Formats: sequence, C-alpha cells, structure tokens
Amino acid sequence: MKINQKAIFSAILLLTALPLLKAQEKMAVDYVNPLIGTSALGFSEGKDGGGTMPCVGPPFAMTNFVAQTRENKISEMPYVYEDTTIKGFMATHQPTVWMGDYGYVSVMPQIGELKLLPNDRALPFSHNNEISKPHYYAVTMKDDRKEIKGEIAAASRCGMFQFTFPESKESHLIVQGINITENKKDFQGYLKIDEKKGEITGYNPERMSSHLGPELSNFKGFFIIQFDKPFESFGTWNSFRTEPDIVKLGTEQYGARMGAYISFKTKKNEKVKVKIATSFISIEQARKNLSIEIPHWDFENLVNTTRDVWQENLSRIEVKSTSEVQKSIFYTALFHTMLFPREFSEYGRYYSPFDDKIHEGVSYNDYSLWDTFRALHPLLHFTHPERVNPMVQSLLQMYQEGGWLPKWPNPTYTNIMIGTHADAVIADAYVKGFRDYDIALAYEAVRKDAMQPPFRDTEKHWGDRDEGVLYEARGGLTYYHSLGYVAADRTRESVTRTIEFGIDDFSIAQMAKDLGKTEDYDRLMGWSKNYKNLYNPETGFLNARLFNGDWHGNSQEGFTEGGKWTYLFGAMHDIPGMMDLYGGKAKFVQKLNENFDGGHYRHDNEPGHHYAYLFNYAEQPWKTQELIRKHTSAENFRNLPLGINGNDDCGQMSAWYVFGVMGFYPVTPGTEVFAIGAPQFPELTLKLSKDGKSKFFKIIANNLSEDNMYIQSMTLDGNRIKEPFITYTQIINGNRLVFEMGEKPNFNAFSYKP
Repeated sequence: MKINQKAIFSAILLLTALPLLKAQEKMAVDYVNPLIGTSALGFSEGKDGGGTMPCVGPPFAMTNFVAQTRENKISEMPYVYEDTTIKGFMATHQPTVWMGDYGYVSVMPQIGELKLLPNDRALPFSHNNEISKPHYYAVTMKDDRKEIKGEIAAASRCGMFQFTFPESKESHLIVQGINITENKKDFQGYLKIDEKKGEITGYNPERMSSHLGPELSNFKGFFIIQFDKPFESFGTWNSFRTEPDIVKLGTEQYGARMGAYISFKTKKNEKVKVKIATSFISIEQARKNLSIEIPHWDFENLVNTTRDVWQENLSRIEVKSTSEVQKSIFYTALFHTMLFPREFSEYGRYYSPFDDKIHEGVSYNDYSLWDTFRALHPLLHFTHPERVNPMVQSLLQMYQEGGWLPKWPNPTYTNIMIGTHADAVIADAYVKGFRDYDIALAYEAVRKDAMQPPFRDTEKHWGDRDEGVLYEARGGLTYYHSLGYVAADRTRESVTRTIEFGIDDFSIAQMAKDLGKTEDYDRLMGWSKNYKNLYNPETGFLNARLFNGDWHGNSQEGFTEGGKWTYLFGAMHDIPGMMDLYGGKAKFVQKLNENFDGGHYRHDNEPGHHYAYLFNYAEQPWKTQELIRKHTSAENFRNLPLGINGNDDCGQMSAWYVFGVMGFYPVTPGTEVFAIGAPQFPELTLKLSKDGKSKFFKIIANNLSEDNMYIQSMTLDGNRIKEPFITYTQIINGNRLVFEMGEKPNFNAFSYKP
C-alpha cells in the first residue's frame, strides 16, 4: 500500500472552514475544542466514536459538569454530539463510554407546564448556539419560541450553572437526584428541600458498575444545590419507569428515580444561578468543598479562575505552527490527557470504595490502566510530575484497603479488562525516579500480582465483566506459571493474557533488580518470555493452546479486542526476543510491513499503539517516520466532533498523539528508553521540572514541511544521537533536541551497534 503523504498532510490544513483569530492573539487554552471526540459515530463502520464529553472544570477534576443530551449509562455518555435536545445540566463521574456513572445529580431549567422526566423536559438546541471550552460551556435552548440559555463554570468538586430565562410566570428548575431506569441492584436516593436556606441537599448511592464489584453500603454521592433566587413554590417527585408522582410542597423524597423542583416568576433575560457542591464523604464535607472552591456567586470570576488554571497546565507544552487546526488538535489532545485519573480526595480526606471507609490523605480514581499504562502515565511524568507520586500512592492505598491493586477502578473493583497494569505504571514511575511513597509496600503489591493467583483460579474461566467474582487479579495465572502459557480451554482471552502478564512481569522485574531481589528478578524475567510458548511456526502467529499442549482449532481464539494480527507484536517488553522468534530482523520487518500494508493495523484501539515504532529496532527507522506522519494526520485526528479515531479511553489515544508529534514514544514500560518517531511541529517546548526547579526542553525540527518528513540527523545539545532512541534522563537533563528533516529517507541517519 503506497502512502500518499502529501495528501494526508494537506488534509490537516483543509479541515478548518471558519475564520480564526491570528495565532499570536490566542493562548493555549483558547485552542482547546472539547467537542472533539463527542460524536457517537466512528471514522468508519464498526468503529467507535471518541467517547469524550465537553466537560467543564479544572484538570483532573473530581466531578465533571456537562450538558446532558441523554440518560447516560454504561455504553452511552451523558453528552453525544448527534443529539438535538438537552435534558439537564449534570454533575457526573462517568469517566468514559464503557464505564458507569456514579453519585451524579442534574438540574434542568424550564418554563410553562411542569415536566419532570428527562424525555419530557428535554429542550431542543442547535450547535450553532453552543460554546464549549474547558472552563466554560454555554447553550441556548428553545421552548415554544422562547429561549433559555444555560451556562456552566466549575471547580474540581463544585460547579455553578447560570440560566437566563425569558419573561415567564411559570419558570422552574428541576432537580434529578437519581435516575435509575435499569439496574440490577436496589439503590434509593434521598433529597431534602430547605426553603429558608434556599437549597436542596441529598445523596445518590447509584453505581452503574455495581453489579461487577463488591457491595459498598456506605457509598453515596452527596450533593448540595443552592439557588441565588428565592423560590415561590416547590415540591418533590418520584417515578420508576412511569409518570412521576408529584408531591406538592413536599420537602423530602426517597426513591430510585426521583427529584425535586422549585418554581418562580422571571423577568426577561433574568439570570438565575445554581451552585452544586459534591462529596463522597458527607453533606458537611460538600459544604466545606463549596466554601473553599466557590464561596461566592461570581460566575465570571469562576470562569476566569478555571481558565487560568487550564492555561498554566496547557502551557507546559508550547508548540509553534502555522496551522491553527493542528494547534487546536494538539491542545485538545493535551486537554484530554489532563482529565484522568480524577481527584478523589477532598482537602485531606477521602472515601475509599475499597474498604467502604473514610481515610486521611490524597486519592485519585478512575484509572483506565489497560489503556493508559502505554502512553498517558509516561506523559504525566513530563507534564504533571507533581501528581505522579500521589497517583502511585493512591493505587497502593487501594491495595491496602481492598487486598489487590485494581485493574479498572470505577470507583472500586470492576473485573474489567485483563492484565494487572498498575504493575507497569508503578514500576515505570519507580524506574524514572518517582519514589515518594512506601517502596516496600509498592513492591509487595506488584509482587502479589505476579506471584499469587486469584482465589479458585482453576475453577473459573475469568471472562471480562463476569459478575459475582468481585475482581480477578490475573485470572489464569496458575496455568501461566505451570504450563508456561494461559490455557485456552481453561481461561478466556488466553493469548492476550499470556502476553500482557509478561509485560507486567518484565516491568516488575526491573524494580526487583534495582531492589536487589535477584531471585524474583530471574523468575519474573523467565515468565516474561512465556509468550514464546504460543508461537505456532505453522501459522506464523501467536495462537491459543489447550491445557494438553495442542493448538486450538481457531486461529482467532484467545484475544482481547482483536485477533492474531492485533497481538503478533504485542510483547513490547521483549522486542529482540520477538525478532528471533519470527526468524530475524528481515522476516520481522516483512511481517511488520504485511501488518501495515495489509490493513491489519487498527489505530482505533490500544494494543498496537507501539507497532509503528518497531521499525526502529529492526534498523529501518524511516518507516517509523512515515507511519508517524500518516497516523498523526487527519487519518486519525481532526478538529471536528468526529475527531478521534476510536475511543479516547481516558486520554490514552490523545497521549499517543502528543508523543507522536513530539517525536518520541515510550515503547517498553519499566525502562527509561523512548523510541524516536518524527516531530510534526517546527518547534515544541516542554516545561519540565528537575530537582524542584523549572527548566525547558526545546524540540526543533529544521526544514520540516509537507514533503520533508524524514529525519536526516539528530542532535541533543549539539551532540549527535547515533541511534533512534533517547532516554528519560537525557530529556530531563537536556535542553535542546534538534532534528534536521528532509524529503527523502536518510538510511545513514542512525547507526546501529553490531
């Protein structure tokens, strides 16, 4: 397949249709387009949309505030671009489309006849009357030719809505405290109206993923809703799949689908403000959060404060480009890497969904580890080093409070995805010098994942999202240890498990080696090669094997979200071993070419995200350079709602893009090595932190253009980089990385050790 690089690069420049301000008049935050990735549609049939939402709030906010276009659930986000009505303005904790919401609450403005259920109260809107920024959202809705404008500003745990009403004798605000339409557990929410204080308090105990994890009798999403306008009448309502029962002047309500409303008269263009405070600890803590984060009613002040926070965070990488579209794509991707894991602690305390108790300390949650161990967490080492240790510490707290490191906390164990990639995240941070946590406890936690099979391991098949198993750790680990592979007739997704257990074992081994645990290191490194036992020389692929050693009859059996091509190069921790296994560098490259040229590579999912960089290891780095140009282009990333090829998965897809345009990528966790790709901006500056002080690392691509995609030479602080690799230490200690770019591959740009 011949790649039309010129057409792809040109497509980036053609994606903008509206006049834009000059670049020098805009700051980094102004380039962010939160609508990118909000489309439910994928780039082609059978592919997913980005699964993002235009949330408002600061980086890593505990609660996201967003306009709600549908009743969200697992597999549906609260905001979807194709929708045409607004059902509410929501405080949500849903991290991504495949995970559930928990502890949410919403408010919806209305005029005229009181309508309470989401579909009944929905108001039409047009994207032409919508503004979306990280720090501000606005939309104008129409009802019987009258308009209501809704605006959102937010801090981390509290938000403010501002509604502009028309003249009306019947204006309302409808609160939905809980909205269960389908759930396998009986959750009952509660709220109370306090007319004198002008507020509604309550809690929502629903966890949409609750059927996958342990019971949490103390879990509640507490909320306080305050209004800056006195209400003339009020009431509560209760409904479960049927028309709501309205309780006139009722002040309290319990139920699975219930809420409250307040009513008042409004003048033309009258603004009514609503503050929402959230907490997982208590109503009292929610009130404290509000007093700290939004002690005032100044909507514009909150907008500007959060904008300043985003500007500081986004400006940690500064790019120079003549393309406004490319800048918008870049800064939106960077924005998406600063949302998760989310803050879960509340000013020195946190509720733990792992032991159902309140603790002192700092906590993060919603780690999409199967995705984010690859690029997001390594990116945070550069962009948010101050958060790395607390994020590791949070994982260790989950281990202490629940017994195992989590695989995908939402907000507790969920039995989702495979592998125990918290191991790779922790080991990678350790290797790169992040060690402000209990290192002995960290090693204990990751070692347990590697050494101890889960309870009744050989009695279960460990399907993804199996109910009633609570959590699986490494399901099939018994066979991995005894047979040298996970047996396909005993454990589901056996090939992928074998490969990914090896990735984690390799990562832990690097930590073990540094800690002087030689016996563990040897065992872990030996296990990390178990994937080789699944190589079938007759097919040329990694195939599933049965307990008795026979090959499974189906060559596509045993994989997670993919097939035999998806995982052929999956052993990112042992690239030389893969080359030898597949017949040497020449045959390895032949297979890589077949993978890309034959259309087997799927950029819309994570397992192959390192594949383009593998040509570096096989002495053909120019092919990596071609592929990075191709896959950072409009083929996968666009400044449109349909703008991310595949689910963003809590920032992993976006982190891949950021590394891609910077010019290097973390192929193997647990090491300092980054594989060189190809820079896509003429100049990019990383604001780094070294020894507690700020420093700058500048990446310059001389002669970069639509045609000049190939690296001719590369220097670091004036010294030639001889191989297509660079280390974390070199970047942290360095100042200036310079690429000379050209139109044709330079086959001698790098030399290789014999």
